Amino acid sequence: MAMTVRPVERPARTLKEQIFLWEVWIGLVVTFRHLFVNLARHVLRALGLNVEPGAVTIQYPEDPAVLGKRARTRHRLLKREDGSPRCTSCLLCETICPAKCIHITPEESPDPRIEKRAKTFDIDIGLCIFCGDCVEACPVDAIHMDANNVELSSYTREDMIWTMPELLGDVPKLPRALRATRPASGVS
Repeated sequence: MAMTVRPVERPARTLKEQIFLWEVWIGLVVTFRHLFVNLARHVLRALGLNVEPGAVTIQYPEDPAVLGKRARTRHRLLKREDGSPRCTSCLLCETICPAKCIHITPEESPDPRIEKRAKTFDIDIGLCIFCGDCVEACPVDAIHMDANNVELSSYTREDMIWTMPELLGDVPKLPRALRATRPASGVS
């Protein structure tokens, strides 16, 4: 069976197409159309007319962003009824994490019904890609990503590491500089 190949002829480009001025002009027209239409809508609504609202930019610090119900935000660890961490230190979340940002140190549990528990449970939020694999892998539903906290910025890498008391909510997350000056709990 013989194959025939037919070359595709490309149309010749004009000067207008080669220097992209026409496409730049089209982009500017679209951008300025959006600008002036939204500006007019905002002005008309400010004057009290009932018109369709213009596009709105979220004024972030004053008005926090509305997150969806299934948004994956900062991790949190859940507790049992007695207040102890629910984590059984099976290391599945640490194993499945593609970013390798979870570090767990297991220890024997004093409760005879529980084989192990987590001595330390650290998550480096600076490395985390917020994929949710750790939540899906947990057999005892000990970790969730529904804290609705998206303000995770920090000045140092050390402040991006969340420890078990901070993930449980027992200790507020403070920058390292403030932790050094704050007295220990129970000391006045």
